[in-house]
Amino acid sequence: MQKYQISPKAVLYPLLMIAMMWTAYYFQVHGFFGNCAGAIIPLVPAGLKGVIFSPFLHGDMGHLLANSFPIAVLMFLLFQFYPVFANRIFIFGWLFTGLLVWLLPPIDIFTGQYMYTCTIGASGVVYVLAFFLFFSGVFQWNMKLLTVSLLVAMYYGSLIWGVLPEELFSTLDEPSKISWQSHLSGAVIGTALAFFFKNKGEKKRKFIWEFPNYYNEKDDELWMQYREKHPEDFEDSSPRKKDEVWERLEELRKKDE
Repeated sequence: MQKYQISPKAVLYPLLMIAMMWTAYYFQVHGFFGNCAGAIIPLVPAGLKGVIFSPFLHGDMGHLLANSFPIAVLMFLLFQFYPVFANRIFIFGWLFTGLLVWLLPPIDIFTGQYMYTCTIGASGVVYVLAFFLFFSGVFQWNMKLLTVSLLVAMYYGSLIWGVLPEELFSTLDEPSKISWQSHLSGAVIGTALAFFFKNKGEKKRKFIWEFPNYYNEKDDELWMQYREKHPEDFEDSSPRKKDEVWERLEELRKKDE
């Protein structure tokens, strides 16, 4: 039963991440991290520090709450079901997503105008985790991990629409403040990590019924238990002696006559 226990890291790390996000928001409310401090500013050298700090920062309480619950759930699933390399997935996903957001030119796709943007929030990390958890189960085709994939698809499948600009779905008076670039970057990095780590970690177990035309009585525990408890049912079940035709040759000849 030990392998089915909840990993301490799967509980501790999400709680630690949530605590840091809420602590950072407390400092924001009290005047720290103003004027894009700690944010990702695309193609601006000073904005590179946002690759590390931006997931801790949020625009308002609604933004913070919207990211807190998914972060907690998805981090729990990551560290519970991928304990061997969960740290690498989380760190690489965090950094590579931030770098990709920084590298994307901040251009309005509808007007072509350059925009000076400051990107904050943990939504990029949310997309990394969601897309990694989904595609890792698919790429490995492991029944346990596929169950995790289905859970992610069921509860967070609507995230797929977040990789596109909000302006495509609604008429806005001003440009959307939701960073679809961050969502798209997280989705790409999460999927790429799922592919590159598809042969790592827990190996797929192949059960006896997956082997064609294979059966062994000794491997059938229920059958063997029944034989032990009911030996009387097998007293007359000894193999039938092979029919020796030559011994009955005279008898067969008489029948033919």
